[in-house]
Order: sequence, then C-alpha cells, then structure tokens
Amino acid sequence: MPLLSNFKSHNFKFQIYPVCLCVSVTLLLSACGYRVGGTASRLPPGLKVIAVPALRNDTNRYRIEQIMTEAVVHEFLARTKYRIVSTEDSADAVLHGEITSLEAIPIVFDTTPGPNSGPIPNINATTTSATAMLISVHMKVRLEERETKKLLYQNDDYLFREPYELSTDPSRFFDEQGPALQRMSRDFASRLVADVLENF
Repeated sequence: MPLLSNFKSHNFKFQIYPVCLCVSVTLLLSACGYRVGGTASRLPPGLKVIAVPALRNDTNRYRIEQIMTEAVVHEFLARTKYRIVSTEDSADAVLHGEITSLEAIPIVFDTTPGPNSGPIPNINATTTSATAMLISVHMKVRLEERETKKLLYQNDDYLFREPYELSTDPSRFFDEQGPALQRMSRDFASRLVADVLENF
C-alpha cells in the first residue's frame, strides 16, 4: 500500500512538472517584453488621424503615385485603428512620400537565329530580345506631427524591385509592368506600415 501511494505521489509530480514549466516560460517571455510584431504602435498615444496625401512622383511613369498612395491607405486601414484622410487640415500627423526614381532593365534575353541576310552566304543573323525585366523603384517617406512638425518616422532609402516577363508574341502582347507595379506597391505599403508602427 505505501508503494502504491508512493507511486501515485510521483505520478502526480510528473504531471505537475509540465504545467509549471509552461507557466515559467510564459512568465519569462512576458517579462522579456516579447510580443507579436505589428500589433502595437510606438507612435504618440494621442495620435488618432493620419493624413496620407498623394505621393510626389519625380519619375516619368504615369499614375505610379496613385498606385502607391492607394496601397498605403489600404494597408493603414487594414492594419491599424487610425483614421486616414487625404487632406492635412484635420489630421494629427501627415505622411509625406516621394517616388524619386524608377528604372526597368532587361535581365533575361532570348537569342533567335534569323534568316541569312548578310552578304556572306551560309552565315545566319541572330536577333536578341529581352524576355524578362526588373523594375526598381526608390522612395522617400517621412511622418511628422502636423502642428509641431516633430518627426515621428523617416526613411530616405526605400528600394523595391519586382521582375516581370515580356511577351515574345506580338499578337498576345500585354504590358506586365503595370501588374508588377501593383505587386510592388502592396509590398511597399506592408513594409512601410510595419516600420511606422514599430518606429524601426
């Protein structure tokens, strides 16, 4: 009988150990300040309204500032409780953005043999055309309090790149740069909002 009672006592201890371990780890992690990224904000607690006017476009790409601005507004609305407006009058803070450069360079080429077009027989000409491009966009962003002009966040070196393919069939040509910019704008907006919230 004492043996059985001893066994029960040990068995009870073995069941308690995992529970104690879990509680200890939880307390330790909470003491260290661990939390889920993006759920809290380091912005001033009194900040309620953020103005996001259209980004300034210093490139020759038409409407890119609209695409980027819409993505940023959508991301703020989806991930934060701030009220987002387009004008500065009623805002507590203003997000200023500038698209400083945009370039697209070929990264994949297709070399196709062509018909004999030279003066020397049996020598075929070849044509080389790009089949994939890489678009790169540089941006500057700063968030400041409207009344005091206090700087809350700034990054002058945002760089995003996105590849896209070119159609080699003229009858099926579709400008893939537009969808590539849409994908890039979503990536930029996601990164920007996370950086602003964490004041990274």
